[in-house]
Amino acid sequence: MQLIIGLGNPGEKYIKTRHNIGFLTVEELQKKETDFSDWRFNKKFNSFLSTGSIDDEKIILVKPQTFMNNSGIAVRALKDFYKIEIKDILVFHDDIDIPLGEFKVQVDRGPAGHNGIKSMIKELRSKNFARVRVGINPKIKNGVSELKSPSEKFVLKNFTKKEEGIIQEIIKNILNKKTIHFSTYQR
Repeated sequence: MQLIIGLGNPGEKYIKTRHNIGFLTVEELQKKETDFSDWRFNKKFNSFLSTGSIDDEKIILVKPQTFMNNSGIAVRALKDFYKIEIKDILVFHDDIDIPLGEFKVQVDRGPAGHNGIKSMIKELRSKNFARVRVGINPKIKNGVSELKSPSEKFVLKNFTKKEEGIIQEIIKNILNKKTIHFSTYQR
């Protein structure tokens, strides 16, 4: 069994914000894979869950409703209840250090300033889970961000119409089986 988590913030006002790219990604995965159940809120885990399978592997899709900075609490509760190993956890999240339209798959990395990941590392007592870092920064030149607003404000703003198109395309690229299949990670 594996957990695939999308990080984001709950509530209507956050739906189209950059910080919610994790939610958007798992929502698209749930729509794409016909074997997944409808999203249901689970009070015990304070998360929306959808269950199904990919390549005969049982998967639980998760959208924690704890707000970004406490995401690890919900993930730890799920991990402990279902006795899931750290290596069987995959997280989708926004990354301001990666250009819009790009992504990186990594394992065993620190939070790099991302409070949702920081919460997960703290609660799981490990950083040895897989992450898909989805780029949200439209203003990176030569590896340097040219954003004018502070990052904590930028991530809570909605995508522009142009950015929405780019995001839909990158989510399609991310959701190929090679990206989400756990056996592709070097551990």
